[in-house]
Amino acid sequence: MIDARILPLQRSVLQPIAEFLARRGVKADTLSLSGFALGVGAFAALAFGYWLAALALILGNRLLDGLDGAVARIHGPTDRGAFLDIALDMVFYALIPLGFAVQSPEFNALPAAVLIVSFVGTGSSFLAFSAVASRLGRKAPEFPTKGIYYAGGLAEGFETIAVFVAICLFPTAFPAIAYAFALLCGITTLIRWRQAWVVFSGERSE
Repeated sequence: MIDARILPLQRSVLQPIAEFLARRGVKADTLSLSGFALGVGAFAALAFGYWLAALALILGNRLLDGLDGAVARIHGPTDRGAFLDIALDMVFYALIPLGFAVQSPEFNALPAAVLIVSFVGTGSSFLAFSAVASRLGRKAPEFPTKGIYYAGGLAEGFETIAVFVAICLFPTAFPAIAYAFALLCGITTLIRWRQAWVVFSGERSE
C-alpha cells in the first residue's frame, strides 16, 4: 500500500552502502542469496522460539533485499537478478509463518496455514498480472526501477514486514495477527483479480 511512497527514502538510505559494496566487487546475486540464507535462519530461529534472533535475521534479510537491487542498478540489472529477487522473496514470506507453526503446531498451525494460503493468493495474482502486463508492454510508473511489472495492493512488502516484526515482538498474538493479515491479503488478491479482469478485458492472447 505504501511501498511506492517509501521507495525514494529507501533508495537514498541504501545507495551509499550499495556504492561501497559495488566498489568492492560484491554482486547483486550474492546479496540475494545471502539474504535468503538469513531468511532460512529466521525460520530456524522461529521454530525453536528464539523470537528476537528471528527478528534480527528477518531485518537482515530485508536489508540485503534492498541492497541487491541497488547494487544491480550500479552494475547493470540482469534477468537472473530480477528472477532471484522475486522467487526467493516468495519462499521467504512463507517460511516465517511456517516457523511459528513448527514451534507451536497446536496453536499456530491453522493460522499459519491460512496466512500462507493468503500469500499464495497475493503472490500468484501479482506474478500473473506482471507476466501478462509485461507481455503487453505495460509499465508500472510507481516502480520504475523494478525488474518486473509491479502491481500494488493493500498488502505489499512494507505491510508484510511490519506484520513479521509484530509477530516476533508479540509471538503469543500470532494467531490473531495472522488471521487479520490474511484477510487483508485476501482483499488484495480480490482487488488484483478485478483489476486484471478490467485491464485485460480488451486484450487478445496470441
